[in-house]
Amino acid sequence: MSEQDKPSGAEAEENSGPQFDRKQLLKMAIEFGPLVVFFFANSQYGIFAGTAAFMVATVVSLIASWSLLGKIATMPLVTGVFVMVFGALTLWLQDDHFIKVKPTIVNGLFAAILFGGLLANRLFLKIVFGDVMRLEEEGWRILTVRWALFFVFLAGLNEVVWRTCTTDTWVAFKVFAIMPITFVFALAQVGILKKYELSTSGSR
Repeated sequence: MSEQDKPSGAEAEENSGPQFDRKQLLKMAIEFGPLVVFFFANSQYGIFAGTAAFMVATVVSLIASWSLLGKIATMPLVTGVFVMVFGALTLWLQDDHFIKVKPTIVNGLFAAILFGGLLANRLFLKIVFGDVMRLEEEGWRILTVRWALFFVFLAGLNEVVWRTCTTDTWVAFKVFAIMPITFVFALAQVGILKKYELSTSGSR
């Protein structure tokens, strides 16, 4: 069969890998961009200018996500709202405690939502990610507990760092430590994803 005769479905399958990779890289760049802006603006002009730049970059990233990816994911959207609220309080009151405590509150909120969902027999991770991952109920429950505990860990870690370190150290921690920590944790969940993955027929 010649290249001209190759079925369109095969062509789509052949090209899906690189397209998926580019999409994921674009998503990461959009989400990480505001943090990089925050870091450089803070290092050059201080925390208040850095906060203002962070707010502007966050709005730009949400618009870019909508324009380039066709949607805004739930977590970046919620985080963006908190950035605007706590950033505005930081600038208005000229008190950097607001922007520093924002990650604690956001991660605490995510943890509370996940734990509350478990108590109410609602698996919010499944609601959000059920279209991209197919897991047994037990798998969703285990994953929900682990992510909820991880959000508690991040909230506590942020409290320790901003209360014990300089502002510049906290900004560097927020920009260059949180994402690698989260990435490593996410990779550590691959075993659960494989163990409880549902086949297309719905059986394990």
